Amino acid sequence: MRHYSACIEWLFAEEGDSFPDRIRRAHASGLTAIEFWRWTDKDLDAIETALKETGLVVTSLVAEPMIALTDAANRQAWLTGLAESVAMAKRLGAPALIAQAGDDLPGVTREEQRRALTETLKAGAGILAGSGVRLGVEPLNIRIDHIGYFLDSTVEGLDIIDDVARPEIGIVYDIYHSAVMEERTEEVLEGRLDRVIHVHVADHPGRNDPGSGGIDLAHRLGWIFANGYNGSVGLEYRPTKPGADPVRAAIASLGG
Repeated sequence: MRHYSACIEWLFAEEGDSFPDRIRRAHASGLTAIEFWRWTDKDLDAIETALKETGLVVTSLVAEPMIALTDAANRQAWLTGLAESVAMAKRLGAPALIAQAGDDLPGVTREEQRRALTETLKAGAGILAGSGVRLGVEPLNIRIDHIGYFLDSTVEGLDIIDDVARPEIGIVYDIYHSAVMEERTEEVLEGRLDRVIHVHVADHPGRNDPGSGGIDLAHRLGWIFANGYNGSVGLEYRPTKPGADPVRAAIASLGG
């Protein structure tokens, strides 16, 4: 059985509401899990209360601070924040933290940036060790949403993970970003699906509801599960309509 997680940054959001309200609406819709981005700007006590009330689990949140890991000068600040993020993930029961590599730095070679990113992730693995929390680095598209981002290739992301060579570190595979970059899921993940710790979905164009665009999401997701993935799928998209029914329809379009 597949497990879907609602990104409540966008889903179940209504003007003027609170994150606990979104958790309760996600629960009422029949979902069993949620995820969100930053944790430092939220009322964590209220979120924790709503999670206990509903029984929902958190699948992932962002490792803060969100600073460029391609810049070695940021390493210590990020590692300090990672330790705090791990503590928060454990508090909320989240098995995964998500990190972004950061922008491509002007005047710095890709080799230097990749080395800085790799060494920072290796150091971060020591903080994650034994915590039960893993970190996923997320390749993003540079054609629409993240122009100037360093890591736009799933294959390069996996190569970096192989260089880090620690079980605590993997990638987040976002089918939307991968498709925008014209990647084929079967080609970029073949033989290395075990490095994927979380999956995100959205359709294209618009980064909207699955089933609203032209990405073969059901096929790609079917291949991922057929080849051994057993983690959660994050519904990280901008809904075109409010309410639970469109979310249920999106899940149905993905194969249920």
